[in-house]
Amino acid sequence: MTIEVTKDLTSTTYQDALAIRTTVFVEEQNVPADLEVDSEEARAVYFVAYDQGLALGTARLLKEDYGYHVQRVAVLKAYRHHGIGAQLLGAIIDYAQAHDAAELRLGAQLTAVGFYKALGFQLTETPEFLDAGIRHREMAMNLTD
Repeated sequence: MTIEVTKDLTSTTYQDALAIRTTVFVEEQNVPADLEVDSEEARAVYFVAYDQGLALGTARLLKEDYGYHVQRVAVLKAYRHHGIGAQLLGAIIDYAQAHDAAELRLGAQLTAVGFYKALGFQLTETPEFLDAGIRHREMAMNLTD
């Protein structure tokens, strides 16, 4: 397993990230395509997990005042529960620490809260919210401890 990182919107890595996001969010979860690809694309850092050249999972990071906002975490259905998401988040944590970020935050779909807790994220005080019609909770990880 390798994790490629890019900011280049013309790269194959970015195109692979979009393909995974379209499959998982637009096709499986019925998120409108115009919400999935948004105005933040150009300022994000993209992570894509590959196994033998096949793109299996993705996530993106947005730089914020507190550190980074983790978004668009997705693994293709056939490859879930194989540690790919954990490897992606591990790469994101390493990247954020290497860039002196104090904190990571994300909006976790309710079905994924346990996954993020197992990686060290904690629920914040922010109440449950809807994002693209899907119930979420804000979670955070302090990187300065």
